[in-house]
Amino acid sequence: MKGYKSIVMVIFALFILAACSSNGDDSAGGDGGESYEWSVGFNTVEDSIRGEAAKEFKRILEDESDGNITIELFPNEELGTDNEMVESVQVGALDFQLSSSGVLAEIMPEFSASDLPFIFEDADEAHAALDDSYGELLKEKTSEEGMKMLNTFSIGFSQITTNKNPINSPDDMQGVSIRSPNEPVPLDTFETLGSQVSTIPFTEVYLGLQQGTVDGQFNPLTAIKDSNFHEVQDYLAMTDIIFYHAPFIMNQDLWDGLDEETQALVQKAADEATEAAREFEAETEAQVLDEIEGDFEEVTYPDKEEFQEVVQPVYEKFEDEIGKEIIDDLQTFLEAYRSE
Repeated sequence: MKGYKSIVMVIFALFILAACSSNGDDSAGGDGGESYEWSVGFNTVEDSIRGEAAKEFKRILEDESDGNITIELFPNEELGTDNEMVESVQVGALDFQLSSSGVLAEIMPEFSASDLPFIFEDADEAHAALDDSYGELLKEKTSEEGMKMLNTFSIGFSQITTNKNPINSPDDMQGVSIRSPNEPVPLDTFETLGSQVSTIPFTEVYLGLQQGTVDGQFNPLTAIKDSNFHEVQDYLAMTDIIFYHAPFIMNQDLWDGLDEETQALVQKAADEATEAAREFEAETEAQVLDEIEGDFEEVTYPDKEEFQEVVQPVYEKFEDEIGKEIIDDLQTFLEAYRSE
């Protein structure tokens, strides 16, 4: 019954949203042009990296459209889970979403390449790849699925928290019950490490950790702090195991229906919001660790090479699904980038 009520609530919210949203009507805006009322959904709180991007996107569009565009933000899964919001963007019930690479990988396996464990060494090289041919490939695939990917930005590298035991080596992951998003590569990565993986919704993770439904979870530090996971976890392991980025997507038909001037403004707003989010993430990562590390009984820094060796089969498993050529091209790009 609880799941049924949840579905009904999401459908009702999207119905109201569709009724309020406009892809362009006959009412005049500040300069007499078409006016638009658009919605932006995301799964984290407003004071998060996604929230910073969404607020900047809203500010630019509303300020520079002379009142023709208004944006309403829907944070914290108000319009459903990440997966449900992606589906809503595809069908046009939701205009924009700050999604996640892992969720989109369920529809487009090419996104899984950036989710492979330890594929990136830092956010700078990840952004370089996403701004180059790999990012262009993702935009092409997204468009084929009824969505336009405007840009994407880092939300950080995943660190592991648990209540069961400190994590010093891959062996310490054996038997630990870990919450994972329902995304292909993360699920397989932690199963390969010997963990018992659960896919409870993100908004239920805090309670799950508090009540012991799961021993731990993995997320970027900012998400750990924003969701207060540090309040109910004893151990933090700094592993940088999976890189997450947040593709900024919109309904493709909505984009196609805009005039060139409005398209240019939307793209500009998304690009500047992306830069603001990248700067925010870079500035806050070290600061967040300082703020929350005292709440843990122990913070460990495991040898990443040991983890890399154990999870190597994940690369081989996903070669067919992602495409070996895509993985090879991405790794070739990164090798060249690191040698510069």
